[in-house]
Amino acid sequence: MSYPGYPPSGGYPAFPGYPPTGQETVYPPAGQYSYPAVPGGYPLAGGTYPAAPPSAGYPGAAGYPAPGGYPAPGGYARAPQAGGMPPYPGAPAGPGFGVPPAGPGFGGYQQPPAQNYAGSGPAQIPVGYPSGQAPSPMPGPLVTRDSHFQPAAMVQCTQGTIQSAPNFDAGRDAEILRKAMKGFGTDEQAIINVVANRSNDQRQKIKAAFKTMYGKDLIKDLKSELSGNVEELILALFMPSTYYDAWSLRHAMKGPGTQERVLIEILCTRTNQEIREIVNCYKSEFGRDIEQDIRADTSGHFERLLISMCQGNRDENQTVDYQKAQEDAQRLYQAGEGKLGTDESCFNMVLASRSFPQLKATVEAYSRIANRDLLSSIDREFSGNVERGLKTILQCALNRPAFFAERLYYSMKGAGTDDSTLIRIIVTRSEIDLVQIKQMFTQMYQKTLPTMIASDTSGDYRRLLLAIVGQ
Repeated sequence: MSYPGYPPSGGYPAFPGYPPTGQETVYPPAGQYSYPAVPGGYPLAGGTYPAAPPSAGYPGAAGYPAPGGYPAPGGYARAPQAGGMPPYPGAPAGPGFGVPPAGPGFGGYQQPPAQNYAGSGPAQIPVGYPSGQAPSPMPGPLVTRDSHFQPAAMVQCTQGTIQSAPNFDAGRDAEILRKAMKGFGTDEQAIINVVANRSNDQRQKIKAAFKTMYGKDLIKDLKSELSGNVEELILALFMPSTYYDAWSLRHAMKGPGTQERVLIEILCTRTNQEIREIVNCYKSEFGRDIEQDIRADTSGHFERLLISMCQGNRDENQTVDYQKAQEDAQRLYQAGEGKLGTDESCFNMVLASRSFPQLKATVEAYSRIANRDLLSSIDREFSGNVERGLKTILQCALNRPAFFAERLYYSMKGAGTDDSTLIRIIVTRSEIDLVQIKQMFTQMYQKTLPTMIASDTSGDYRRLLLAIVGQ
């Protein structure tokens, strides 16, 4: 079963300065696939396929995901109020989750405002996509004839929809929130105006200022004034970013049942630094070892993949070794399509340890070897949660914003809304790459993310989501 939309139709575009004259290839045959481009990447007009891979994206609006495949709505329910975990998301005893743990080696709870990962330039939305013209490419690096080691095609700078507010005054914002909750009724719009326009770091300062000025806990006051999805969204925004990821993982494994898609969404998409901080936070806040919890709640090859992800040891060198990509592609083919049965440990080793630019190169090399893309081979060789986890890693290597755009789409598609997934992705990506996620959403589904949110939500919940996402 081929992966809908990958690789692109018409072959791959010429890559500036590569391949050397006389070494061109024309794989795959025109018309074999129909895959939309990652913004700034391919496909373009033309048909030559470079050995040094350009940026790649996934998926097309039509057809993905395959029936029975990833993703189905996931998320987490309301937190239990008793047990070894702070009630969601009220303040725990002591300084609460707003205070990063002390000690060396812990970088605090904040996620960086932007991420760099291999890809290409900012997303461009072509008119009439996907039937219209594909996005224009960003110029790629020249590739020499005599080296297997080349820099990644480009570094994609991403952008969140929430930036730090200029002229920020934590005391003034604390006063605004106090007035919004004082007396009869609640001024929800005043609360929205503050929380949707402050960075996570600024919200932590507002929390501290509120307690200093009024001797009260802002989180407890907000919980007493709000309810439902808007409460969950606002309180998630006031959680430090790393704590929110750690809390989501703890809740996904606490109590009966396991929310495997939450584990995949977080552990298979975060950077090494983010994963290490999440693991440390999980231990310091909940007094538990995340690896032990994973072993208790999962099993088999899925368990091993998640344990690998928890190490935060993926190679993050942006230089691509195309000879190694060819060797890895051959190794993966021999471990799956090229033999009876599947050597799952080989897939785990390559996908858990190689850098994302290196995995892109491996995907391209695999297509030449197997005459089939690697995602469709994983679909044929694996099933269940380990299949979803492996495909998530590759999808993030090819186009991380597109992965989250897809998750958002399926959180709202059909009857009902998976509000927990919607909230979690909007909150965790709001300062990282939500701008690019919005652009990919439009390319993939021919509708804007704000439009779909507006049609699927209501009231203050809708107003706050739209304020975060922006128009």
